[in-house]
Amino acid sequence: MIMYDNDIAENFDYQAADLERQVATATPQQLVLIMFNGLMDELVRAKSHIQAKRYAQKARSINRCIDILNALSSALNYEQGGELARTLASLYDYCVRCLYEASHQLSVEKVSEAEKLLSEIEAGWREMAP
Repeated sequence: MIMYDNDIAENFDYQAADLERQVATATPQQLVLIMFNGLMDELVRAKSHIQAKRYAQKARSINRCIDILNALSSALNYEQGGELARTLASLYDYCVRCLYEASHQLSVEKVSEAEKLLSEIEAGWREMAP
């Protein structure tokens, strides 16, 4: 008796399933941290792709980073967050500009600049997390 089709079991993405579970049960702050985890991982990949001259993969990684930054920015609550929300939006926009420059100039340094700034913001979110 076969319980599982091997093709299905081999192609199942356990990381994606775990991420879906985390997202389904996360608080808003935890969702931000989940997004930051993905963002920081993708920034590392983008730098690696630039260094290895894998330009198509670099473009995909940088586009993913920009998508995450845009999502973080659009989720800000300006009424409740006030000046902090406006400051975060400006910082996210600055990082998007850094990533556009990094992509066009093939600059690991520009990715690192965004990564450093975002790691500080991520640390602030981690301090606020329950």
